[in-house]
Amino acid sequence: MSTPVSSTSPESLSTAMQGIWWLVSREDYTKDGQRRTDPVLGSDPIGILSYAKDRFSAQFMKRDRTEASGQPVFGAGQNNTSAVGGYDAYFGTYVVDKRTGTVAHTLVGSITAANIGMTVYRDLKVENNRLTIQLETSTPEGEGVVRTLVWERIS
Repeated sequence: MSTPVSSTSPESLSTAMQGIWWLVSREDYTKDGQRRTDPVLGSDPIGILSYAKDRFSAQFMKRDRTEASGQPVFGAGQNNTSAVGGYDAYFGTYVVDKRTGTVAHTLVGSITAANIGMTVYRDLKVENNRLTIQLETSTPEGEGVVRTLVWERIS
């Protein structure tokens, strides 16, 4: 990825990332620094993430989700999943590349059937009780963005 966030050593990342995390922020920026808002989950979604041994699960919801949010599935961006009606949820296995610290997440289950079996790649960093995840993806229109998610450990 173009802007790796790794400060946690790749060897200790597998242990440091384990736990339950609450989403603090989720932001997308273009390469020239313009902020983009995800049309499905909005600019300030709610989320929870868990890592245990070699398994993970993630859930995201648009903060002001309403009946009107129940739109059909949006196409997945590059290196990313699709959400349904302001909600995204998936789980599976993960492997940490001990050389680079990049984490490969393979989806075993998902709210969107098309996500099942896909592998997505993330750069992770753990500092104190904060987990930062960064990935390169794209908007529904195909514009490249770097997504940064900041999580707070709750367990």
